[in-house]
Amino acid sequence: MARPSLRPLINATGVVLHTNLGRAPLPATALEHLAAVARGYSNLEYDLESGGRGGRHQHVAALLRELSGAEEAIAVNNNAAATLLALAALAGGGEVLVSRGQLVEIGGSFRIPDILVQSGARLVEVGTTNRTRLADYEGAIGARTSTILHVHQSNFRITGFTEQPDTAALAALARERGLAMIDDLGSGALEPVHGEPTLSSAVAAGSDVVCCSADKLLGGPQAGILAGRRDAVERCRRHPLARAMRLDKLQLAALEGTLRAYREGGRAAVPALAMIDADEEDLTGRARRMAATLGGAASVERGSGAPGGGSLPGVELEGPVCVVDPGEGGAERLLERLRRRELPVIARVARDRVVLDPRTMSDAEAAEAARAAREALA
Repeated sequence: MARPSLRPLINATGVVLHTNLGRAPLPATALEHLAAVARGYSNLEYDLESGGRGGRHQHVAALLRELSGAEEAIAVNNNAAATLLALAALAGGGEVLVSRGQLVEIGGSFRIPDILVQSGARLVEVGTTNRTRLADYEGAIGARTSTILHVHQSNFRITGFTEQPDTAALAALARERGLAMIDDLGSGALEPVHGEPTLSSAVAAGSDVVCCSADKLLGGPQAGILAGRRDAVERCRRHPLARAMRLDKLQLAALEGTLRAYREGGRAAVPALAMIDADEEDLTGRARRMAATLGGAASVERGSGAPGGGSLPGVELEGPVCVVDPGEGGAERLLERLRRRELPVIARVARDRVVLDPRTMSDAEAAEAARAAREALA
């Protein structure tokens, strides 16, 4: 009862954006800003220039406009909320066209058709699972059609005999027919990461609103971003659901700090992106130091982690790992002992051996994980 339920731990799994372990670790400057804002009062909804009431969205809007090229932007509590809000505000209870190949489940049993129902809109499926053409959208537009929704396949891929029109073509069709265009981008990369489309490229394609996550490839706290045309984003901001989905001061401080860290230091300043880009030599040194601490029970071998968080499906992050022979107790027993420590260490099992992946640990965390494994073996 004396121990907090939500606790820090060491992620030795090699999965960078591990949803169960809190996804993206925040940049140091974002943590400093978060602590400073949380420590006392802040200008959350106070305009320091006029001395009157201000808006909480202003604290991240300018940064998001600068980094995405959008006319306007706001942030809510996650990307599912961002997509729901965009649909509720722009679809207006009309029909929404979605390719059958994009009717995805985004995790936790939340599915695009269910989100559409909650928004008050009606789903109209177009095309087939593997092939949808622009003509399929054109043929499905009717008197009640209000919106075209494009959903990026951020957590799976359909390969082989496939076809999908790009978002620029869909946005042009939407403008021609007087429809709204919403692009659910998913992971929210600010620059190319293993071929993932960026927020700025999605905005430039011409959608009214682009929705994405902040805690995946953007590397920040849990949040959902809506960026795009000023009038469309403003309609989302004014919608009654926006208040139910709004960020508090801690989330806003963490998001602002992350965006500033990225603007000033690039991807190297964002821990999640730095882990994905980790240098082979650094990983090798970390793995060897762990193996040396563990002695004969450990060796350095090749392994592979993953970006995680429902992003970059099919991408494997190969590199050196420290592999531990669990002895007579077995791998599961060693994992349990590591989990039960005051500072838990979460690892993975491969071929009945425990793997400590240096990619998702700092030097200090790797040293602590190795000491923990040595004590657990003893």
